[in-house]
Amino acid sequence: MMNLKRILLCAGLLFSITHFSLFAGETRKAKYAGEFLSTGAGARALALGGAFTAIANDVTSVYWNPAGLNRLNYPQASLMHAQRFAGIIKYNFAAFAMPFGPDASLGFGVIRLGIDDIIHTKLPRPDLRLGDIYEENGQQFRNAPVQDYSFSNAEYGFFFSYARRKSERLSYGASVKTLYKSFDENTAYGIGFDAAVQYTANKNLILGANLQDLTSTILAWDTGTKELIVPTLKLGAALPFELKYFPGKFIPLVDMDLRFEGREFAAQVAAGAMSLDFHLGLEYNFTQRLAARIGSDVGNFTAGVGIDFSNLIVDYAFMNHSELQETHRISLILPLKKEKYRRP
Repeated sequence: MMNLKRILLCAGLLFSITHFSLFAGETRKAKYAGEFLSTGAGARALALGGAFTAIANDVTSVYWNPAGLNRLNYPQASLMHAQRFAGIIKYNFAAFAMPFGPDASLGFGVIRLGIDDIIHTKLPRPDLRLGDIYEENGQQFRNAPVQDYSFSNAEYGFFFSYARRKSERLSYGASVKTLYKSFDENTAYGIGFDAAVQYTANKNLILGANLQDLTSTILAWDTGTKELIVPTLKLGAALPFELKYFPGKFIPLVDMDLRFEGREFAAQVAAGAMSLDFHLGLEYNFTQRLAARIGSDVGNFTAGVGIDFSNLIVDYAFMNHSELQETHRISLILPLKKEKYRRP
């Protein structure tokens, strides 16, 4: 335990030094600089419209609420792949988490969102205007764009999470995340910090909160531009209940994203710099192994199912969009249910 505390202390010092150096120079607030991180992780949570802060209890907690890692009794690994908007955007998520002693957990996750094979063009005669006619080797040509090379627009997020159980009802956690972006020949780096809690008030009320980019996250581009990602507060509540003459369990969920970056008409509710977006979900567990889900992700309809094969959990999520094509997502969770890996 002392070694872990030393590691966390060193990580905190490194974070402080790096964050201070990134703040040096002129920085501008960027509304959507960290928007790729809002895509989500795990088809279960996405089928619930992203309302998962209160009940995050698996390896995807490294994204939704690191405090939820304390609900793990065995190590878990997770993979998810999705293609959005007719396959133009490719999104991948992978994570691993494990119990650490009787009352703590560790987790690591990585996100990649990218558009690949973007064609960079050039004019054969940059000294002429577009469409001009020029002569070469006795032949006439129109000065039209031709393919020069292809590149990717990729965004990465790396999460290192730690969670600890304070009591049977209260858990808290934190994540250090490193961001990396590349666009053509330019790159950007950033480092951020999330802090979260989960509280079980009683058997019919579970609360969660995740303060993302707690100290504001700076993205420093190699061009000298610095973008500021302001904090986002995610609040969630779950109300699990059972009906006396109906099998299974119902879990209604609601999440709220509170931001202060002036999203105005892009948010569901806005007042000045403050904005609110809502996520709603309902999960019905027929048995311990089969569940159905519906939800609303900021007004977009979502639905899905989950099947637990004990040694493999498969989840599927569908999201409709009023203006863009629908999205299908499948994720896998692999629990390592062996006694030697069980939380002591």
